[in-house]
Amino acid sequence: MATMTRHAGSVQQRVTAGIVGGLAGGLVFGMMMTMMGMMPMIASMVGSQSVLVGWIIHLMISAFIGATFGVIFGGASTSYGRGLGFGLLYGAIWWVLGPLLVMPAMLGMPLFMINGMTLMSLVGHLIFGAILGAVYAWYQQR
Repeated sequence: MATMTRHAGSVQQRVTAGIVGGLAGGLVFGMMMTMMGMMPMIASMVGSQSVLVGWIIHLMISAFIGATFGVIFGGASTSYGRGLGFGLLYGAIWWVLGPLLVMPAMLGMPLFMINGMTLMSLVGHLIFGAILGAVYAWYQQR
């Protein structure tokens, strides 16, 4: 129990570690999305088609998701294994919230559409979550 208390940190430390983890996961996931030509779709949420705008939005969302991970799961993510597990769970949650609900609602597309593209997105969100959780645990333990 002392290990959990020592590594859980203050809310500010958890948010910072979450942002670092979110940006690390966001960079990897963003590279995957860029290779798949998805950044213009991300940019279209603000009326743009620019890959750069897509990256900026994507990294802002990644930092936000990381920060909220730190607040919600940070106290429990006290080891690499636990960080990885909670990161995978959080990635799956954001797959449902992002590409299945919020993004299609913003773009006037059908909600909860499961197809090849959304399944690829699930893989990306799980990779994002795994990196987020592992980097979060590393940052908190350094």
